[in-house]
Amino acid sequence: MISKKRRKFTSEFRAQVVLEVLSGKLTVAQAASKYKIKDSAIYEWRAMTLERLPLLFEMKPPEQEGQERIAELERLIGQLTVENEALKKASRWFSRVSKPSDRS
Repeated sequence: MISKKRRKFTSEFRAQVVLEVLSGKLTVAQAASKYKIKDSAIYEWRAMTLERLPLLFEMKPPEQEGQERIAELERLIGQLTVENEALKKASRWFSRVSKPSDRS
C-alpha cells in the first residue's frame, strides 16, 4: 500500500483560507475545492481562528513592549547618572578632607 505524504500548510496560508471563508468570498466547500483541502480542515482552522481571535486584542504589539523596555532602561540610566555624579562629588570631598594640611 502506498502511503500519501501528509501536506503541511503554513500559518499564512491557513489564515488566507480562513479569511476568504469568513469574508464571504468563498464558502467552505468552494475553498476546499479550490485549494484541494478537506472541508473538515477548513472548519477546524476557522474554529481555531475564532477561538483565538479575542487574544489578539489582549496582547501588546511587539513594538510597544520594546518601547516600554526602552523607557525603563532610560529611567535607570538617568538614576545611575545622578548616583554617579553624587559619588564623584563625595569622592572629591573625601580626598580634600583626608589630605594632611600643610599647617606646621
